[in-house]
Amino acid sequence: MKRFDLSLYLVLDPGLCRVRTMVETARLAVAGGATMVQLRDKEAGTSGLVATGRALMDVLAGTGVKLIVNDDVEAAAAIDAHGVHVGQDDMPAIEVRSRVGPDMILGLSAENEAAVRAADPAMVDYLGLGPVFATPTKPDHKPPIGFDGLAQLARLSPVPTVAIGGLKAEHVRSLFSTGVDGMAVVSAICSHRAPDIAARKLMAMIESERRRRDP
Repeated sequence: MKRFDLSLYLVLDPGLCRVRTMVETARLAVAGGATMVQLRDKEAGTSGLVATGRALMDVLAGTGVKLIVNDDVEAAAAIDAHGVHVGQDDMPAIEVRSRVGPDMILGLSAENEAAVRAADPAMVDYLGLGPVFATPTKPDHKPPIGFDGLAQLARLSPVPTVAIGGLKAEHVRSLFSTGVDGMAVVSAICSHRAPDIAARKLMAMIESERRRRDP
């Protein structure tokens, strides 16, 4: 059985991480409590992703935090990353699974009810639901679904779920009332002057909300 924690899922953005680099941002965020890291860089190409990914794997070694590569299956395999995440318009999940084998974590974006219902738990390990809100970090995103839409999709999902799209600390309470397993953030950590402090604050809020709901 694959073990991973979606609670605080950091999606690295090369533009927002320019001051510290993605590797240093990830190191600090994990020190603060981030539970999963995704490498997303649409401009780097496979060779660039592999170089950054290998550095990230070194930083994450011994932490238990999983590295997920966005979209590029070839890079994920070369890095020996823990997983890969694809969208609805990328390579089909069944083909991704055939390429990466049974042990790699496979995440899939799902923006609507049809996509969630079509997700095969024999292929996919988790779903990324959203965008919850509009976000400038992904200008080509689908229409925002809001918390009501998120709750509907989370109820339907056959696998664990992580919400994404414009999420910040002030959204934690409303977010976890929808039944998702985690929140994915980009600017809330990458743009912060101290990524470790930002991650620590978010994790404290997440844990507090879970205690409130499950005393």
